[in-house]
Amino acid sequence: MTEKEKTLTNNSGIETPFRVLQTTNKEDSIFLRRKSSDINNPSKISKDKDWQHFIQRLKLTLAIESGVGIAAPQVGIGRNLFLFMRIDKPDKSVVVAINPRIVNHSDEIICFEGDGCLSIPDLSGITKRYAWIDVEYYNENGELIKERLSGQSRGGDFTGIIFQHEFDHLQGTLFIDRLCE
Repeated sequence: MTEKEKTLTNNSGIETPFRVLQTTNKEDSIFLRRKSSDINNPSKISKDKDWQHFIQRLKLTLAIESGVGIAAPQVGIGRNLFLFMRIDKPDKSVVVAINPRIVNHSDEIICFEGDGCLSIPDLSGITKRYAWIDVEYYNENGELIKERLSGQSRGGDFTGIIFQHEFDHLQGTLFIDRLCE
């Protein structure tokens, strides 16, 4: 973590959510369009007090905002980390994805209805997404996870859609860039 990232992360305790950047703010919008960078030594993140503090505050921010995912760039940290809700699991747990990659995907493109974003207030749309994706990422314990995620509808499982949406944030891409015509 850079000193600037440490300052932003540690300026409040874990009981204080981050401010979510908004596209309605010019500086925020510029930051949200930047490509993020990998986190060094993701396998050691469980022992890094600054990253653990960041993850706890990000989890609180997601809960308070009632979202299903949130990426580090949405709170001003330009790193490849996001949280996503496991709609496909009975407990709908929130998982940390560090340095995530989409390593394979379906040829089938779907139009997902009701895509929205915590950084784009009062707007939703129908977006182009892959029907399934094969992903790799480190979890908050530093373990490498490899799995296939799918789901195509808000009425059921849409875990793969959430992952794609949050992954896009790390590329500086917003859901409005993927609207179906």
